[in-house]
Amino acid sequence: MFRRPLLGAALAAPFLRPAAAQTAWPAQPLRLIVPFAAGGPTDIPARLFAERMGEFLPNRVVVENRTGAGVVVGTDAVAKAPKDGLTMLYTTVAHASLRPLFPRLPFDPVADFVPVALVGVIPMVVTVNKDLRAANMRDLQARLREARGGLDYASSGNGGALHLATELMLRRMGVSGNHIPYRGTAAAMPDVLNGTIPLIVDVATSAVPFVQRGETRALAVMDDRRLPQLPDVPTTAEAGFPDLTAFTWHMVLAPAGTPAEVVAAANAAFNRAAAQDAVKQRLGDLAMRLVADSTPASAAEWLRAETAKWEGLIREANIRVE
Repeated sequence: MFRRPLLGAALAAPFLRPAAAQTAWPAQPLRLIVPFAAGGPTDIPARLFAERMGEFLPNRVVVENRTGAGVVVGTDAVAKAPKDGLTMLYTTVAHASLRPLFPRLPFDPVADFVPVALVGVIPMVVTVNKDLRAANMRDLQARLREARGGLDYASSGNGGALHLATELMLRRMGVSGNHIPYRGTAAAMPDVLNGTIPLIVDVATSAVPFVQRGETRALAVMDDRRLPQLPDVPTTAEAGFPDLTAFTWHMVLAPAGTPAEVVAAANAAFNRAAAQDAVKQRLGDLAMRLVADSTPASAAEWLRAETAKWEGLIREANIRVE
C-alpha cells in the first residue's frame, strides 16, 4: 500500500499534505466509524478530528455513525473491514468492557484491533443532589453506610461507564448502593435535580454545567488532577480515596493487521491535529484532557490496563446487561 522510503521521509519531516500526497496512500476517503449517535459527546470530537486530520493526510476523513447493540455493530464493522487503513474506529471506554458484558461477541475487542492513538480522557465527577447531607466524600461514605435499604444512584444504563465508575467507587468505599439505570444521562438528571435520586457519578462534560449553576454539588473529580472548570473541587485522592480514578476516554483503533506504517501515519495526523490551538480549546470546553504525543504503543498499554480494570470489576460485581 505504501512505498516505504517515501512514507519514512514524510514521517521524519512534518507530515504535510504535499509530502503525503507523494506516497501510495489510496485516494478513497478514510472512514472514521463512530459507534454512537450523531451529535453526541463522542461524535463531536470525532468530527472535529476528521476535519483537522484532512490537513495532514492526502485523503479526506469522513465520519460514519454506526449504532446498534450498544457499540457492538459499529465496532464489528471495523473489525471486519479491509486492513488497508481506510476504515478506523473512534470509540470510548466502552470498548474495554465489551468482553464480559457481551460474551458472544463476533469479534475480540483486543486481538482484532490495533490502537492508533489515545486521543484524550474526560474524568468522572462524583455529583450529588444539592440538599443531600454530604459536603465531601467521607460524608457521602457515611450517608451510604447509614442509609436503610441503601442509597439510590443513577446511571445512563446498565453496564455503562457511569454504572461501572459508581460501582468502583462504592467498592473502594466499602459500601453499597441501589443502581437505578436510565436511558441516558439526560433522562436521569431531572430525578437527580429534584432529589428523587441523590447520587450520580457523571462524565465531567455533562456534570460541570449543573455544578457551575449550583443545581448539583460535586464532591470529587475522579482524576489525579483538578478540573480547570471546577478548581475548588478536590480530586478523589485529595478527598481521601487514593487510586480511585475513572474516565471516559476516546481512542482510535484500526483492524488488526493494518500495516504499521499506515498506523504510524494516522497517529501522526491525530497528534498534529490535537496540537492545534482551536482543537485544544474546543475539547477543553468539553472537559477533555488531550493526550500529548500518544503513540500506538502507549495507546495499547492504556487499553490493556483499562480492559483489565473494568473486566475485573464487571466479573467481581457480576454485572450483566439486561
